[in-house]
Amino acid sequence: MAQQSGYPSDVSDTEWMFVAPYLALVREEAPQREHALRDVFNALRYLVKTGCGWRYLPHDLPPWAAVYQQWARWRDNRCFEHMMADLRELARVLAGREAEPTAVILDSRTVQSTPESGARAGYDGAKRRKGSKVHVAVDTLGHLLAAVVTPANESDRGQVEALCQRVQQVTGQKVQVAYVDQGYTGEAAEYAAAVHDIDLRVIAKPAGQTGFVLLPRRWVVERSFGWAARFRRLARDYERLALTMQQFHFLAFATLLLAKGVFRATSP
Repeated sequence: MAQQSGYPSDVSDTEWMFVAPYLALVREEAPQREHALRDVFNALRYLVKTGCGWRYLPHDLPPWAAVYQQWARWRDNRCFEHMMADLRELARVLAGREAEPTAVILDSRTVQSTPESGARAGYDGAKRRKGSKVHVAVDTLGHLLAAVVTPANESDRGQVEALCQRVQQVTGQKVQVAYVDQGYTGEAAEYAAAVHDIDLRVIAKPAGQTGFVLLPRRWVVERSFGWAARFRRLARDYERLALTMQQFHFLAFATLLLAKGVFRATSP
């Protein structure tokens, strides 16, 4: 049994029973393993939740270098992306929905750059911010299906093809409709979605309306961004690699579903 550090971000016993198979790239008793896998996972969850730097991990957790090395393996194997896909299916079935969605919502948020990410940062003129854009596709319950990270000066329209391609891959070509805001208007974006058999539907503000408006279906992805904002490591772009930022989002959304206990539906 792994020794528990006692932080609120620690994985529970029941959660660990579900996640361990996704993380055990080699067997738990492998001779090269110096630190319990559960302790390493707890350290990673602590970092993403609190936003601390790698070298600032508490001393009662495994050394930061060991945690980072294991994280790099999980990241490159997209372990949390696979975990999130299964958790999303379980959550949908428990909500009385089909396991795979037929409709998604696309949107992006701009995350302020830091010296670590500055080399790939871009300037978002609309948000007046230098940083990265996280383009996402979520289902109608707000669960993450796909994410693409680009410099902030990249247009939302330009990522439609990549998001739609990934969405169809993870759902088995089940998605038929994608709801978007006015930033996705244009024939190029429509065509990029149509290539993957998805109808791109723009939900616009009412004529003459200024300021924030709660739009049908569009509010779902805004809520998802609010969920992501609870993880301080995602509040700014601290990552040198776009892949790290992308996979941290899958870890965060998987953590939220784990906390809801949807995986217990698989228990005997």
